[in-house]
Amino acid sequence: MIIERALEREPLSRSEAYQLYDEAPLQLLCDVADTLRKSAVKDPSVVTWQIDRNVNITNVCKSGCRFCNFHCKPHQTEKHFITPIEEYIRKTEEMFALGGDQLLLQGGMHPKLGIEYYEELFHALKEHFPTLRLNALGSPEVAHIAKISGISTQEVLERLRKAGLSSLPGAGAEILVERVRKIISPAKPSAEEWLRVMHEAHEMNIPTTATMMYGHIETIEERIEHLIRLRDLQAECPEGNYGFTSFIPWIFRSEGTQLEQMGYSTHFSPTEYLRLIAVARLVLNNIRNIQASWLTVGKQTAQIALHSGANDMGSIMIEENVVSSAGAHNRFDREGIQQAIREAGFTPRLRNQLYEYRD
Repeated sequence: MIIERALEREPLSRSEAYQLYDEAPLQLLCDVADTLRKSAVKDPSVVTWQIDRNVNITNVCKSGCRFCNFHCKPHQTEKHFITPIEEYIRKTEEMFALGGDQLLLQGGMHPKLGIEYYEELFHALKEHFPTLRLNALGSPEVAHIAKISGISTQEVLERLRKAGLSSLPGAGAEILVERVRKIISPAKPSAEEWLRVMHEAHEMNIPTTATMMYGHIETIEERIEHLIRLRDLQAECPEGNYGFTSFIPWIFRSEGTQLEQMGYSTHFSPTEYLRLIAVARLVLNNIRNIQASWLTVGKQTAQIALHSGANDMGSIMIEENVVSSAGAHNRFDREGIQQAIREAGFTPRLRNQLYEYRD
């Protein structure tokens, strides 16, 4: 029986995972996922959370993703910005004052910002704030920096780590299927390239995260393919290395996007989200942490997700601009996120990017 194999943490096949997603009763999936959560985490009574700040390096991006309202194209010079070091310093000081320990630096595929720019930026930030964690860029940006700098992606990762990179976010995964990517992000590096850069990071023991943006043009089979590819890549991670520290799925928000103009709008279903969370826990038998995306699904659905396979509530996000620009307007402060966790029946514990307790 597929459920029994999942409970034994055996790797499910594509057909088995699809069958569970398509046919299994939601309550059964959530119950099994919750059982697996309890066996995977250090303390089943705890739900973790984080304090960090998203800062956008630039809004210039040549990828032209049709789900993104935040970027501007290279020729739209009147809209361009590149964040100056003085603003980073101010925002980092504010972040530390609020109890945070990390900047999530989201870039864009800027045609003129090569490896030297990021080395200088990271060095400057670490010089001002030696304890600051930099969770920065993502596979697409690494591939882009390599291309315009005339070096390999491995060299980009090595030089970024030497400059102060702490971890590599899972940005740009969307759905790891070429049919989907060619429609929603035609100029972004391929699924194979995303996976290859992550593999290189894992080989170098740079911690990463795995993400998914669902609810646009993808099929259920393509969601399953995405999960399987993440699981299989994690299986290649050298023993003892971090690999993917967590899986973070969120629903596509369509407000004002090109995809909405093409007829693809957000149709959020809490039960569909819970089904995805639960199936992810069953399929991703080698990724310990699964995050409930309160920013896109709201407090109540995120709380239920904590009983459906998720064990983390993510960050309070002192600042977030990209997903919010497409209609995700939920907000938490440090008291609110902890109260939400308690209301769901768990003990909140503040963590860092490596899921180590900070309190």
